Amino acid sequence: MAAETTALALAALLQAAQIGLAAVSMNGDVGARWNASPRDTQPEFSARTGRLRRAVDNHFQGLILFTIAVLLVALTDSGGEVTAICAWAYLIARILYVPAYALGWSPWRSAIWGVGFLATMVMIVTSLFS
Repeated sequence: MAAETTALALAALLQAAQIGLAAVSMNGDVGARWNASPRDTQPEFSARTGRLRRAVDNHFQGLILFTIAVLLVALTDSGGEVTAICAWAYLIARILYVPAYALGWSPWRSAIWGVGFLATMVMIVTSLFS
């Protein structure tokens, strides 16, 4: 498997882990009963739970663009050292983003996000010029 697709698979597993982490945090705040309910009402969550939930949503947005980047690299056969480095940079940035967001590291959270976004954009631009 190419580095880019390996990073994509691991990013998907990271997303699943983030969903689980947010769920555990929600259970700690309001109990498993609410988490398993239809969620017709919104209880108060701790700041950390709110951040973990927003990190999940943010990764869904980033994962869409990263998936497009990996698909473009694969379809245009433009994979190489640059796109592999970018794919790993994206994954590392997303891993670091979770604690950065959960712990409120400012401005580092935004800088980490920027690394992942830039890596994704470089992959897309690289595929355009292959």
